[in-house]
Amino acid sequence: MLRTALRNVLAHKSRLLMTALAVLLGVAFVSGTLVFGDSVAASFHNAAAKNLKGVAASVQADGASGPGGSEGKPITVLDTGLARKISALPGVASVRPTVNGTATLAAKDGSPVNADNYWQNLATNYLPGKDGKDRRFPLAAGRGPAAEGELVLDTRTAEKTGYRIGDTVRFAIDGPALTKKLVGTVSTDDPRVAAGGTLTLFDTPTAQKLFLHAGQFDEITVAAKAGTDERALTDRVRTLLPEKGATVVSGADLAAQQSSGGSGDSGFLPKLLMVFAGIALFVGAFIIANTFTMLIAQRSREIALMRAVGASRRQAVRSVLAEAALLGLGASAAGFALGIAAAMRPLLNATGADLPDGPLVITSSTVVSSLAVGVLVTVLAAWLPSRKAAKIAPIEALSSVDQAPPTRALVIRNVLGALLTGAGVLVMLHVSTFRITSKEHLQIAMLGSGLTVSGMIVLAPLLSRPLITLAGKVTTRWFGVTGKLAKENALRNPRRTAATASALMIGLTLITALTVAGYSTQQAMDKQIAQGLTADYTVSNSFHSGGLDAGAADKVARVPGVAAAVPVTSTGFDTKSGRAVITGTDPKAFGKTAELDFRAGALRDIGPGKIAVSDAFADKAGLTLGATLDVGTDTGKTEKKKLTVVGIYARTRTAQDALGTLADVFPYSGTKKLDKVLAKAEPGKDAGLERKIRAALGDSPLLKVESQEQFIKAAGGAMTTALNMMYGLLSMAVVIAVLGVVNTLAMSVFERTREIGMLRAIGLDRAGIKQMVRLESVVISLFGAVLGIGTGIFLAWAGGSLMASSITTYEMALPWGRLGVFLVLALAIGVLAAIWPARRAARLNMLSSIQSA
Repeated sequence: MLRTALRNVLAHKSRLLMTALAVLLGVAFVSGTLVFGDSVAASFHNAAAKNLKGVAASVQADGASGPGGSEGKPITVLDTGLARKISALPGVASVRPTVNGTATLAAKDGSPVNADNYWQNLATNYLPGKDGKDRRFPLAAGRGPAAEGELVLDTRTAEKTGYRIGDTVRFAIDGPALTKKLVGTVSTDDPRVAAGGTLTLFDTPTAQKLFLHAGQFDEITVAAKAGTDERALTDRVRTLLPEKGATVVSGADLAAQQSSGGSGDSGFLPKLLMVFAGIALFVGAFIIANTFTMLIAQRSREIALMRAVGASRRQAVRSVLAEAALLGLGASAAGFALGIAAAMRPLLNATGADLPDGPLVITSSTVVSSLAVGVLVTVLAAWLPSRKAAKIAPIEALSSVDQAPPTRALVIRNVLGALLTGAGVLVMLHVSTFRITSKEHLQIAMLGSGLTVSGMIVLAPLLSRPLITLAGKVTTRWFGVTGKLAKENALRNPRRTAATASALMIGLTLITALTVAGYSTQQAMDKQIAQGLTADYTVSNSFHSGGLDAGAADKVARVPGVAAAVPVTSTGFDTKSGRAVITGTDPKAFGKTAELDFRAGALRDIGPGKIAVSDAFADKAGLTLGATLDVGTDTGKTEKKKLTVVGIYARTRTAQDALGTLADVFPYSGTKKLDKVLAKAEPGKDAGLERKIRAALGDSPLLKVESQEQFIKAAGGAMTTALNMMYGLLSMAVVIAVLGVVNTLAMSVFERTREIGMLRAIGLDRAGIKQMVRLESVVISLFGAVLGIGTGIFLAWAGGSLMASSITTYEMALPWGRLGVFLVLALAIGVLAAIWPARRAARLNMLSSIQSA
């Protein structure tokens, strides 16, 4: 039986080609993801270990222990005295006091570098030894910084920004732009820089002035003498530390922290890719099951003869499963090789991945897992067809080549499909009705979606008849006999047609659901962001705690072309009904840059000690006109300010829970800075206004001056990026579905060789044969598309409550243009998938076809 399985694989190479490709692509997805994850983790680990080579222990400040001077710089317990004490410990070879911070650079062309991820823009002190060089940051060119007006960049950062030694570099710490001269470049193995960050180095006094105070440090790293136990040295250092304010970790633990931190974002990607790899393999399972169903139907006489000469049912099943295992093993091996090629670092870095250098890691578990997944999916998909073949009596199989599915089996399938679909629909209706928000409720929504899709897959044979009959009326009307033949061929075996269409349906269901949900959410977010905002420009700081100086609004107001500049700040406060946010502004000018829909009171009523609250917050807190609120808990102050409610307005993002004067809110702001400035341009004078505003505020790389359109686009940019990535990943499932259509049609042509010969004999020409096969492909593809798009829209509608609970302006909106594109795509898939099978059918020799068994 094993020899029979091997012979069948070799005898049907062309018919198994598309199935092998489906398995190959799915396994490539899996293996590439596993290799990518292991390689990235190893790269960051190696980079962190190399970067911290020689570090036995690290003493780190716990954070600010109190306000530091007028500028609010932190005071740490790590100082020069502690560094001397640590250096005197037995086993200590050297200590390195370090100042850590962030510095966001402006490139040579003036554009900010990595401003949105400013926390990756590392800044520290250059600490030369007796030879004038810093071992942690080897010089690549020039020299180290030696004065307040100098700095050094790492080579990657210098290349990224376009600076050369001798240039004046512009950068920002948390506010205004600063400038210093570039005197050298260094190399670094810091994984945070390798992950896309930047590195700027200052001499120690300058770094302390920028980030701390003279004599203070954020970290003290300790190098051990040869033979010193790292853990024991760490314990000795711990005895010198005060009870609060600092902790010590070993060098090995610190390297682990840095490597896990650097690979954190990259660690999410393998998990996401694995989900879509599973979807691709699931879609591929339909092709595998379809292929073996058709192959077994074509070999039913062969199986019957084997049964007649003594083969048992189990042997027949094992023969088919062995054939599937051999196919899965070969396709998985090829897929594994393709996955390794896709996971190679140069290819990933070419797409902007910015991964650190390191070897490609291929573990034995990755090899075994990839091959096992491919073989297992193939064998499981072939199991049901093999059992059906084994159950056919020898005399029954000898009398017919193609058996119609038993009526009882279809009835059971339809009942099961109706139960699954009904359960899924009920769960999704529950989701849509009760405004589900928690994680558990999200899992319920996922369960409902899974049940609905599964039910539609099971019901597909039942649904195929009315939908394909309807499509057949169109093809018959437009294309005559060939259109009618295409309809009859598609209806000949409902299970086969349904399995072929289901592969495409799954991909389009996911794509449609994502598209509708994403489009609706984007529309709602745009509406929410723009709601009540009439300002032409929003000025803010990328640095989350940086903010804008209190005088920023006055500076913007003096810019020629600015009609109004309104300062805005906010702070949180506690109420009996929970946390709330109060916005402080200039009420008289606020109306020029924002519109509020007042339900009671008016904007002009707001003044010292008087605030307006949103309707949502008023309902939540039980507030009415004349009620009072206590504000002033964010800064830890005990005194609270009583504010009287004089107005109630419809909640907007511009003014969330409450709106008061700047004087009432600003003292309680944690940063003591403005969150933003809203600017209104004079009519016809907005040309070049963005550059003028930036210049008036010092043109800091951290400064963001966004028009209303840019502000809305930036807020929704992450969703657009996520949707595009999802489309790219789901396209693999669609490609595999296309292979399924090609495979089904090609094998169907082989099954109908004699029939095609008869059609040719009675007058249907080659063009008619091609048209018949193409129309059959189009009908099947459109059937899958209609099911997929319809199911996707339903899931997006029912699951929309998940977004409506957090975005009050959410309403389902159908992107008709994109849905039309999906239908056109399905039509194109049908036409393209039929090219090879149609040509093959048209080339069949008429007489040979009629004589075939």
